[in-house]
Amino acid sequence: MKAILDVHTHTVMSCHAYSTIQEMAQAAAMKGLKILGITDHGPAMPDACHPMYFRNFGIIPRELYGVKILMGAELNILDYTGALDLEENDIDKLDIRIAGIHRRCYQEGTIEENTEGMINVIKNKKIDIISHPADGTAKLLFEPIVLASKEYGTVLEINNSSLNPDRKKKFARSNNLEVLRLCKKYEVPIIMGSDAHISFDVGRHERVLELIQEAEFPDELILNDKEKELYRILSLHN
Repeated sequence: MKAILDVHTHTVMSCHAYSTIQEMAQAAAMKGLKILGITDHGPAMPDACHPMYFRNFGIIPRELYGVKILMGAELNILDYTGALDLEENDIDKLDIRIAGIHRRCYQEGTIEENTEGMINVIKNKKIDIISHPADGTAKLLFEPIVLASKEYGTVLEINNSSLNPDRKKKFARSNNLEVLRLCKKYEVPIIMGSDAHISFDVGRHERVLELIQEAEFPDELILNDKEKELYRILSLHN
């Protein structure tokens, strides 16, 4: 399986990332990617993008250096009800909509409440992908989340950055293995995300691929080489 897409990346607009859109696109082209998602953080993240940033995407070319560009956001899941940090009208302007839990802007509940909130986001017809659900930021029950992904078509991400030992995410490896084994059991597709915050990390999935090999996860359930399937999923959530 040769990955041709990486749809979870961040630019300088996320404030704690270090490359521009052009630099990210050039890196994607050099690595042979066909599709690049630019998904800067939603406004609840401290020092992240103002909603106006997401409203002005019309000026950005959707192809750069031979790479198709999807301008989107990594929305913040705010609490265990599944509330998000962009208004629906702004979400509608995005090419791709990722949502995830980040410690700096999440109100945690019990494991059951957190799981219910995540499932509410999965049910949200405007969301395409759940970012790093297994990184351990919030305690979650993964089987109902995987089953919700299967039912509603919102894809779960296996996140390369979360598996970086420098991130000190104690449960990321075991949690992601559990998610992979459940997705394999129930035949639920996943997507690998680099979560690149600098151009050099675009398209990097080596830590995820190690877990995929360990879980003996089938290539046919990995979306990173399936352009038509990605666009089919995006079309379901418009």
